[in-house]
Amino acid sequence: MLPIRDHNPSGRTPVVVYALMATNILVFLSYFGIMDDPHYFSRLMFDWALIPARVAQGDGAYTLITSTFLHGGFLHLAGNMLFLWIFGDNLEDEMGHGPFLLFYLACGLGAGLIHVAAGPGSMVPTVGASGAIAGVMGGYMLLFPRARVDIFIFLVILIRIIPVPSWVMLGVWLGLQVMGGIGTDPDAGGVAYWAHAGGFAVGLILTLPLWLRRGGAAFWNRTHGHPPHAEHRYRIATTRIPRVPRSRR
Repeated sequence: MLPIRDHNPSGRTPVVVYALMATNILVFLSYFGIMDDPHYFSRLMFDWALIPARVAQGDGAYTLITSTFLHGGFLHLAGNMLFLWIFGDNLEDEMGHGPFLLFYLACGLGAGLIHVAAGPGSMVPTVGASGAIAGVMGGYMLLFPRARVDIFIFLVILIRIIPVPSWVMLGVWLGLQVMGGIGTDPDAGGVAYWAHAGGFAVGLILTLPLWLRRGGAAFWNRTHGHPPHAEHRYRIATTRIPRVPRSRR
């Protein structure tokens, strides 16, 4: 289940989202050439990635932020940038450029701290913007629980794009993170499930003041959980390839 777009257009250009995407991509390209060199890549990870045991001992606090701009491969980077592009523009539109940037960094910081708390003895370097982006997703779900999100579903023979309310897609995603966190050893490395779940919670909490200023439950009642503006409607073009009938013998 992969989100590919939402139906929630933003009212202004999301310059901070674009800047964050560009920064993440440029940082990744800056060290892509040394990823096959164990010596230099290990040094990079030790200096700039989040190592919970190191932070728990009072060293390398800056890596709580620097690690959010590092990624372990093209797919890792592409997945995170896709989620940021889908959900980030609307939060930036509601918060404003400067406040959204501070919100994003605060979510990354909070997600990193929760990851350290979950496995303070881990020596496994952790990288990725997913904790900060999870915070964006938490804020999005609070403000626009019924905004439609198109998801791509691939189940062997079933390939389909369907629209679902954001609370369904994001709720399922959050549930998977919690289940993953419960079922894995945080000291063993792998997916940073608690950073994802924690970042989501931090983002939701930090968005509460904005939601209350909009009217809280009254805001939901006015909009029925939908965006407070007209949703964008996508039209899937039909294929021009003629259908070939199956021959019968």
